[in-house]
Amino acid sequence: MIPQDTVNKILDTAQIVEVISDFVSLKRRGANYVACCPFHNEKTPSFSVSPTKGIYHCFGCGKTGSAVRFVMEHESMSYVEALKYLAKKYGIEVREKEETPEEIASRQRRESLMLVLDYTERFFQESLRTQEGRNLGYAYFKSRGLEDSTIEKYGLGWSPMKGTALCEKAIEDGYKPEYLVATGVCIQKDDGTLVDKFRERAMFPIHTVSGRIIGFGGRTLRSDYKERNIGKYVNSPQTEVYDKRTTLYGIYFAKSEIARRDRCILVEGYLDVLSMHQLGITNVVASSGTSLTVEQVNLIRKFTENVTIMYDGDAAGIHAAERGIGLCLKGGLNVRVVLIPDGDDPDSFARKHTLEEVKSFIEENERDFISYRTDQLIGDAGNDPVRRSNLVNEIAGTLALIPDQVKRAMYVQDVSVKFNIDESLVYSKINEAVRAMREEERKEEMRRQRALEAGLQASAEGGMEDGMQQSGGDGYNAGGDAGQDRGYNLSGNAGGAAPRPEPLYEDPLLLPSEKELTGLILNHGMSELEFETDSEYYDPEGFVTVADFIRDGLEVDGHQFSNSIMRKIYDEYFDLYDSSPDMTQEDIVRAILNGEDTRVADEAASMLSMRHELTVSGLRNSMTATSSFLVLTVPKAILVYKLQRVKKQELELAAALQKLRKQGGDNIREQFDILQQVQKLNNIRKNISERLGRVQ
Repeated sequence: MIPQDTVNKILDTAQIVEVISDFVSLKRRGANYVACCPFHNEKTPSFSVSPTKGIYHCFGCGKTGSAVRFVMEHESMSYVEALKYLAKKYGIEVREKEETPEEIASRQRRESLMLVLDYTERFFQESLRTQEGRNLGYAYFKSRGLEDSTIEKYGLGWSPMKGTALCEKAIEDGYKPEYLVATGVCIQKDDGTLVDKFRERAMFPIHTVSGRIIGFGGRTLRSDYKERNIGKYVNSPQTEVYDKRTTLYGIYFAKSEIARRDRCILVEGYLDVLSMHQLGITNVVASSGTSLTVEQVNLIRKFTENVTIMYDGDAAGIHAAERGIGLCLKGGLNVRVVLIPDGDDPDSFARKHTLEEVKSFIEENERDFISYRTDQLIGDAGNDPVRRSNLVNEIAGTLALIPDQVKRAMYVQDVSVKFNIDESLVYSKINEAVRAMREEERKEEMRRQRALEAGLQASAEGGMEDGMQQSGGDGYNAGGDAGQDRGYNLSGNAGGAAPRPEPLYEDPLLLPSEKELTGLILNHGMSELEFETDSEYYDPEGFVTVADFIRDGLEVDGHQFSNSIMRKIYDEYFDLYDSSPDMTQEDIVRAILNGEDTRVADEAASMLSMRHELTVSGLRNSMTATSSFLVLTVPKAILVYKLQRVKKQELELAAALQKLRKQGGDNIREQFDILQQVQKLNNIRKNISERLGRVQ
């Protein structure tokens, strides 16, 4: 962990214009700098950098953030990695806090494993340059149309025919046998001797998002591999550093182009990726020797919400595409499908055509999933009403996977037109599918709970060790399977499920006002409200700041924002405001923008990136002085928020009253109490409305 004083030094030193200029050519325009956005395609610059505010904002795609956020987004780094990058850029020494012996041992072991994998990649590359490697591995890569630059860039190699070549050389060079086994590059036999896992194979290194080697895929060149009962491809096993479920082949080389084009093309194999990249289409990744997983969908979502599934046009490719569609939809991705003509795959198709021909083919043939799915099946159904009904049911089940109801509604319109049926019928089938999915989730949760309880019972009756073994086995696996079915991102690391972010609760009635007040605090928190002496808000003891005025207005009744992000921004601001009296408004805002919670930083940056538009009035454009604008706006914003809260309470009471009336029986007293509360709220609402009229 980086000490906070070091973090502060990094943030104080980093200049956003200098940082972004390392990646983008900026041109001064007035007080700001502009460029074509590095996150999406554009010809006219809409990417603006403000050195005074310390933020960037693209008016085209909406990307916004600080210097740290830019490095995280552009280079796909974590918060800590981005801080270390900036520290290195500005020559700041980073001494992380003292680790426990266990933490040190774990970190050192992991780093040792990574060093073994780096060594193994170099070994395979050097083996490719031997006579054997050139005659076999290199000749194979060239036969597949790969150029020398591609072979070198992607670290392709050769594992020698001698079954102990890597083991012997690595041990000779000082690498421990236990790490060779732990990384999966060597296998320990029953007699304790080591043999190479990837004997006599063309090798494809697998990289993390940040470019580290974590595993390998190896292809045999033997034509008799089936008779010899060996796999055509062999991949690294699950290890402490490699989980194939969370990895996409080519992601390190594709991530920037995926983000820039706002689209990911998903293919099946290593060579599909390499041939497409070599051709010039570099936003392409593959699912790394496994069927598409929830974790891989989540990885794609880090860079884009748009995915094009590009699989073979044969039966197996069509089946794989259909299987991936549902997973992508459930993960919130926008899915399009393009099938390569039967007889080809993306690899061979890319080698047969020019860059422009492949681009044109994709643009002309990619289709949204509903058009693809209906056209695939509607021909078989013909005019048979039963088969068409079954087809609608199947498509409705797919639509039920889409979490965004607006997107779902658009697809429902398409289905109703294609099948000439009423939308309500489609929605009825979707609702049935949703209920079925929820019931299955409920059953899975019950199974998980029963397994967990069985483990705890066994622990109590048969000893802690046996009980924990049962709970950690059956109980954990049941929970893991249920979590994956629901689309949760489960960590492959020891410890079970990765923490999920707090749900973003948004009350549609209160959110606009909460954003308004938060924006006023971020933009003008330390500005003083200069009320006239005849104002009801005038304080003879002196002016009050915008931040204090809003806090006093909100916290008089102990109310908190309903939206979790607004509440976090509010709390972070006042924590710094109260605890650090020497901090300026700019210091506080910068600390929030550079915080580790990217959702908070992104939302705060969006409020600072453009002139704050009022939800309570359009007065800002007519104000010639900020002080006049604030005197009118801040009190009004608080009153509007209180009015919305009253309306929310009235709606809740109306619903409670309706429920009591439906119940019938002897609940007249409860109904009367609610009517009294409604009358009180009605008076409060009238009072606030009158006050708002005086402000106007």
